[in-house]
Amino acid sequence: ISTVLVDYLLRTVGLLPIEASTQATIIDKLFNTHFMVISFLFSLISVILVYSLIVFRKRKGEATTTTGKFFKNSTRLEVLWTIIPLGTVIYFSYLGSLSLAETRKVDPQALEVKVTGRQWSWTFEYPEFGITSDTLQLPVDRQVLLKMTSEDVIHSFWVPEFRVKQDLLPGENLVKELRITPTVIGSYKVRCAELCGTLHAYMESPVIVVSAADFQTWVDSEVKMLNADPATRGERLAKQNGCFACHSVDGSKLVGPTWKGLFGAQSELTDGTSVLVDEAYLKEAIIAPNTQVVAGYPPGVMPQAYGDSLNDTQISDIIAFIKTLK
Repeated sequence: ISTVLVDYLLRTVGLLPIEASTQATIIDKLFNTHFMVISFLFSLISVILVYSLIVFRKRKGEATTTTGKFFKNSTRLEVLWTIIPLGTVIYFSYLGSLSLAETRKVDPQALEVKVTGRQWSWTFEYPEFGITSDTLQLPVDRQVLLKMTSEDVIHSFWVPEFRVKQDLLPGENLVKELRITPTVIGSYKVRCAELCGTLHAYMESPVIVVSAADFQTWVDSEVKMLNADPATRGERLAKQNGCFACHSVDGSKLVGPTWKGLFGAQSELTDGTSVLVDEAYLKEAIIAPNTQVVAGYPPGVMPQAYGDSLNDTQISDIIAFIKTLK
């Protein structure tokens, strides 16, 4: 009874996230079975423990030298308490194998999305359409194949409502694959579940599950954005690559210098010299951020992988956006 009540309360008060994918349903069935069996064992052991404390307690007036009743070894009992736990473990291993196989079923029509984690943002590339986004947009009831990697340190892709979590390792040949099939239209969040640096707690991106028609509409709008002016593309790139987590556009101070009024200004450096913030300086600051560090800001914070992840056109677009921030 207590098990049923606890399970009901967990779901009623919203402590457990909803099941929003095919994988979530499979995993929750296994979780519920574990929960019921473990709760039964806990209750059984608790009853035996309380019973033993009451029945075998020392009575008033009983001599302190009195020893409890001696029980000789019982082969039957030892075999019993070995076989039952062993059988339980084997049973759950079998259920776990079935669940793992179910969550990894391959659909040839799966939508491929390349996921890149970096300090401290996510980027999602859709090779089928030639677009990249900072939002993971997914069509409902269609399997999605996520091919994931990291640009710097270990990150962990985690969407609780989908019941999936996968570590991302840095390195070109260390691509991790994960399959999910969203089943509930709605908005969720992908979070990083691996401590990855100063702004780890803020490393999250929206996950939007929509109908097939709405997904195609979104794709069409993203394709049109590819033909936008450089400054507009640059703003989008800055957002996708997590630049706004460290650089403000309104003059406020964050982890890095504000971009407002930055272009054309003289910046004091940590070595006591100053530099004119022009296109050459900004490009070097993006590719090799520790070469000329602005005074008042710690070195080594900005990721150094942008020289590999951004091409010259993309860097020029970001600089074009910075120029507009007067």
